[in-house]
Amino acid sequence: MKFKNYEDYRAQIEALYNAAEELLQNGDVDGANARMEEMEQLDNAYEAFATAQANLAAMQGRGTAHPDGVVGSTGNAAGKDVFDTDEYKNAFMNLVCRGEALPIKYKDAIVGKLQNAVTTVTETTAVIPTTVMKEFIRELKAHGELYARVRKTNVQGGVEIPILSLCPTASWVADGSASTDQKVTANTKVSFSYYGLECKIAQSLIANVVDFAEFTEMFVPLAVEAIIAALDKGIIAGTGRGQMLGITKDSRVPAGNVIEMTAEDVASWKAWKEKVFAKMKKAYRNGVFVFAQGTFDAQIDGMVDSTGQPIARVNYGITEGETYRFGGKEVITTEEDVLESFAAASDGEVFGVFVNLNDYIINTNMQMRTDRWRDNDNNQEKVKVTLVCDGKLADPNGVLILKKKVTQ
Repeated sequence: MKFKNYEDYRAQIEALYNAAEELLQNGDVDGANARMEEMEQLDNAYEAFATAQANLAAMQGRGTAHPDGVVGSTGNAAGKDVFDTDEYKNAFMNLVCRGEALPIKYKDAIVGKLQNAVTTVTETTAVIPTTVMKEFIRELKAHGELYARVRKTNVQGGVEIPILSLCPTASWVADGSASTDQKVTANTKVSFSYYGLECKIAQSLIANVVDFAEFTEMFVPLAVEAIIAALDKGIIAGTGRGQMLGITKDSRVPAGNVIEMTAEDVASWKAWKEKVFAKMKKAYRNGVFVFAQGTFDAQIDGMVDSTGQPIARVNYGITEGETYRFGGKEVITTEEDVLESFAAASDGEVFGVFVNLNDYIINTNMQMRTDRWRDNDNNQEKVKVTLVCDGKLADPNGVLILKKKVTQ
């Protein structure tokens, strides 16, 4: 199927629809169904056409113009971002809160914006308005303690990238000479996939919103809370199958960096220094410990000397409040669905990590989309927010993984 432009597509769709309606009125159900199938094929063909147009426009550095003034992923006829106009903001709010369909004129712009999305674009798909997206990014950085510290990139998925390109190093070059080439082996490249991270919000939570400012105030925290929890969990424990590859699941971490500790070990300052701190290579000592909150409270902050006093302190609480540090290193605490506490961990289970979080990379273009979704099990209308991303360690050599060892 070929199209000259958007108007040509709409004319063909309307012709097929009118034909199907006429056939149905005349009792020809099979004929009407056949016309409906043609409409679906036409719609799919036009999505491919619009995506190709958007790709061509991107290569030429311009938007894809349409007679109604809406263009591809870059803006409208006046050079403004179509997703940042008051009209689109209100249309998006009405879709999310009340299920009102977006005007058809935005469809091509959405297809162009989401051309790398993991699922097809449907009539209920919408791009999050630009101002709301900026608020999402601010909130993610503010509340994601792990996410805020990892390296963020936006590189093409499926392409192998040398780690030296993502984590560059510098070398001295004498006058008239070139720097020595650094060896690149098979494990010094990394590639990223397109995985969709979904957050589903019940429409009833936001159905009574009346203006866009109130909508942003309610919608952003609801989506961010779930997304940031999933990102932080993915950084530590992602399986790498349909999702990010977490630090504790990465088989590239050297076997000598996996340390088993008994209950007696974690209670001993000497054991920590000999088994853990001594394993920290000088080039990788600028890292942080990650523990469950219960591990920090009971085993780390609760460590005492032979007199029952907190280790290296005469009195507890030299400064106001808790100090999340251990052996001069910062400690980040997590919920136990990310890392089990030492007490709750089973034999061989990971209870702690030492890592420079800048060595972990999350790859995403931050193009978030929304879809309306019917939860038939709970008889609810929901809004699904999807972030396309992937993540994995660029350099696993400085990571220490701490596992519980049960003595017999």
